[in-house]
Amino acid sequence: MAKRLPNGMYRVIGFVGTSRVVTRLHPHVYRLTGGRGPIGRNFGVQNVIVTMTGRTSGKTREVPLYAFADGADYIVIGSNAGDDREPAWVGNLRAEPRATLRVGREHWSVRAHVAEAAERERLWGVAAAAYPGYEVYRTMTDRSIPVIVLQPAAQDQEA
Repeated sequence: MAKRLPNGMYRVIGFVGTSRVVTRLHPHVYRLTGGRGPIGRNFGVQNVIVTMTGRTSGKTREVPLYAFADGADYIVIGSNAGDDREPAWVGNLRAEPRATLRVGREHWSVRAHVAEAAERERLWGVAAAAYPGYEVYRTMTDRSIPVIVLQPAAQDQEA
């Protein structure tokens, strides 16, 4: 279990982490550093870059996210730092689940799905134990925060 910070700190972390400056600059710095140091891991949590297709624009979108390994899968949480709006990247992955996951200098194709029921509860517990801010964010919104599973894509699905 991660060391618990005051609730206000999680709000600040979320506000900064979801800011336009960070979400636009972070993927570039992450690639340059190979995800080393605080750009690749902070508050004890792995940072990753998920590259996907925008559902309305059709453009490539890169999103820096906290991620949690679950076997070969990675779990990402659509908290939007407790905002009542779901993050746009969740809608992008619902519309087109094929994406690329970058962890450090490695990257591979993944397929995303939204965890439901028992799978969601188990994975929420994994994420919230590693980053307690998710529990704070859950109290800040009435929406159900999506838990997204990124599974390595089979080679034959890559066409």
